[in-house]
Amino acid sequence: MADISSKYLDGAALADALTAGIYRVIGAQELLNRINVFPVADGDTGTNLSLSLGAALTTTREPDDKHLGTLLAAIADTLLDNARGNSGAIIAQFFQGMSDSAGDRTRFTTYTFSKAVSLGSEYAHDALSTPREGTILSVMAAFAETLSTQANSDHDGDFQTVMERALQQTKIALANTQEQLDELRKAGVVDAGAKGFVELVHGMTDFIRHGHIAEEPDLTVLQGEDAPMLTVGSGADSEYRYCTECLVTGADIDRRKLREALSMLGDSLVLAGTKRKARIHIHVNDPEIVFETGREYGDVSGEKADDMHRQLHTSHDETRRFAVITDSVADIAEKDMERLDIHMVPARIQFGNRGYLDKVSITTEEFFAELATNPNHPTTSQPSPGDFRRQFQFLASHFANVISINLTAAASGTFAAAKLAAEKTNAHGKIHVINSSNASAGEGLLVVFAAECAKAGTSAERTVAAVEALIPKTRTFAILADLRYAVRGGRLPAWVKTIADVFRLVPIIRTTTDGRIATASFLLGKRNRIARFVRHVARRVADDGALNITIAHAVCPDDAAELEQHLREQIPDISRLTITGLGTGLGVHGGPGTLIVSTQPHTEPPTD
Repeated sequence: MADISSKYLDGAALADALTAGIYRVIGAQELLNRINVFPVADGDTGTNLSLSLGAALTTTREPDDKHLGTLLAAIADTLLDNARGNSGAIIAQFFQGMSDSAGDRTRFTTYTFSKAVSLGSEYAHDALSTPREGTILSVMAAFAETLSTQANSDHDGDFQTVMERALQQTKIALANTQEQLDELRKAGVVDAGAKGFVELVHGMTDFIRHGHIAEEPDLTVLQGEDAPMLTVGSGADSEYRYCTECLVTGADIDRRKLREALSMLGDSLVLAGTKRKARIHIHVNDPEIVFETGREYGDVSGEKADDMHRQLHTSHDETRRFAVITDSVADIAEKDMERLDIHMVPARIQFGNRGYLDKVSITTEEFFAELATNPNHPTTSQPSPGDFRRQFQFLASHFANVISINLTAAASGTFAAAKLAAEKTNAHGKIHVINSSNASAGEGLLVVFAAECAKAGTSAERTVAAVEALIPKTRTFAILADLRYAVRGGRLPAWVKTIADVFRLVPIIRTTTDGRIATASFLLGKRNRIARFVRHVARRVADDGALNITIAHAVCPDDAAELEQHLREQIPDISRLTITGLGTGLGVHGGPGTLIVSTQPHTEPPTD
């Protein structure tokens, strides 16, 4: 524990004060989520601030002696790397200003502390393209102004007295936010981000007053790698769909020009950071344009994009008892994604040095066009636990339960990542993670069934049991038009393709009951391959009764239409048949021309 002086704060004392403040913010997380109504009532500001500030605890709680200037530089850098949403980016820029003001100082007097806070407030204000009064900016300004007024009248003031007065003024500014924004006045609440900042100041003041840190709150939400970035929506009537974020690193980033370029793309722009590192937060319809713009100024990393329209609809849906989420390997028709409010965590695709978010910053059509022409064969990486956790946290704040259905564990670590994310959230008991033992359209059929159960009002427990019963009955079959993509991706040795080409063999791929993706058979010759493929499928599902079927195709709609025709001729009892595009999960190895058929016995959602 640091020694407390009434006249100055050294690095150790400031670190302990910030730890106490961050603890208060984390402890108030649920309250902040509940009062979050601006810009939209999506209930995530508390989580954003907790995760953003919580990342700094690694620095503030280090036992080593802390040089004040070095401490603030490390905190500012950590917050910039881990900023979550609008409020997190603003907090990061606030501390960047404090760090720049502190420079090489070893301690703060009340006067130099006031200067640092004032610069932090200016930085935070300048980070927004359209600053609004009645937000976190207002209480930051009130905090800075009160400190400055006191310090100017007494350069050698007492920290306890100065902080207590400043806390009083920030509380008054917080109360005033309810009158500054119509959304807050109608809801009868103060601004959630502003309230979070007041909690930070309150905790710091308590430490300076009493010299001890309050009991550590539940830090479960901060555990695990790649902590999540929850995002703030832009309102029910926003023309923009995706809350998009990334980090740009470079030698000399021209932030003015970068801001000008970004401001033409969307709204709710926050640009935080320095000449070597900048955090972008913006609402747009095409996230890839943001990433492309960022690449003009440096290297882009940490790309994230959340569907605000779907989140907004979800946050106001009081009829469903649980939410459904999956990974982007599941191939589901867009009409079903929209109709059933299915959430998705995107995998990541890398063509050489160029990265994309699957089905978000690159469409399936764009992916296959790039696959056919790019000399760099793409690599795909599963979503990280943090990618899952940020979605789990959001959904768990609006639903009693969350069901996550994921790519077969036999082929990918996606299921394990989702499982770990569920265990690391502070709502893990509400999150049910299911191994689909399937992929592509088969995984999608299980997801759609779960979402139909949610729409019908079925409980999460009954739905989990029903999905698990359907897993061994859900089948996926595929034929590839060209084996060269599997060879390029290392899934097949070159000699296998050579033999297949010589003998004109068309492999039929299937998922097994234990979740593996394996070769089931070969068609000899390509003549009538689709009709013969359907006969193969029909024989294996003959005893499954009425079926729901999904066809997924890799940019070959005519082949998909022919496939549908043969399926309807060969399988007499089809309850529902859907055609959708094939995604990257299997498409990266199958390439253009790949056809998928997934079947599942038609089952009505169970009733409680």
